[in-house]
Amino acid sequence: MATKKANKAIVTPIDQSETFVSAVKSVTEADGVSMEEKLRTLYKIQQADTAIDKIHLLRGELPLEVQDLEDDIAGLSTRISNTQNEIKDAEKYISALRAKIEECKVLVDKYEEQSKKVMNNREYESITRQIEFQQLEQEASEKHIRETNLLLAEKTALLEDTRKQLEGRQLDLQNKKAELEQIITETAVEEEQLEAHKEDLAKKLDERMFIAYNRVRNSSKNHLAVVTVRRGACGGCFNQIPPQRQLDIAQNKKIIICEYCGRILVSNKFEEAPGQEKE
Repeated sequence: MATKKANKAIVTPIDQSETFVSAVKSVTEADGVSMEEKLRTLYKIQQADTAIDKIHLLRGELPLEVQDLEDDIAGLSTRISNTQNEIKDAEKYISALRAKIEECKVLVDKYEEQSKKVMNNREYESITRQIEFQQLEQEASEKHIRETNLLLAEKTALLEDTRKQLEGRQLDLQNKKAELEQIITETAVEEEQLEAHKEDLAKKLDERMFIAYNRVRNSSKNHLAVVTVRRGACGGCFNQIPPQRQLDIAQNKKIIICEYCGRILVSNKFEEAPGQEKE
């Protein structure tokens, strides 16, 4: 008895990697939406994304400038904190050296008094060495104080300069944020409307098709995933499209991609307002 062979599912790259590379297929009406409507929907989504990109372009480099200023302020704040700690340590060191100098003076006075009561040369030499040692310690401490004072002056000047830099950066950040917030406020309503419109359009598409669209869009330098054919060339990479392919594109019955850049190609009639398409 012959056995029926199970139909083997055909797996295409769009099923695996969600791209348009193998999406060139005939119209499927399983979801009740014609291929032309799907193509128009993709084109409208692209138009909405392009409009959103233009809004973001108005912000220019402001978001990056704000981030850079915030990083600079964090770095300057850390430098100020470290410098303040170094100044405190230097002041504590100077205080310890001054205390040591006073201690040396007290010991020198003590040994000088003892030298007046010595009974022999050995005791006198021992006390003299102690006096000389304390005097050397005092001189060394005074030298360290002078050196530390110079370092302290440098650190104090650095602290003052860093504080001025911080004030300047904070003022710049305040101005940049105000400028950015103004632009965002002015375009917020329009951007929200475009995002909502795009979400409504995306609901008309198969989820994998929308994922594929976003993947191609994100991989393109100009963020164009759906382009029209203009003067016989791809509207994304401007390479010439063969005449037969142009005819297929004009019929709106297949998803056709550019073999050079991977963008999906649609009829230039899509650029015209609904109801104004030329026959």
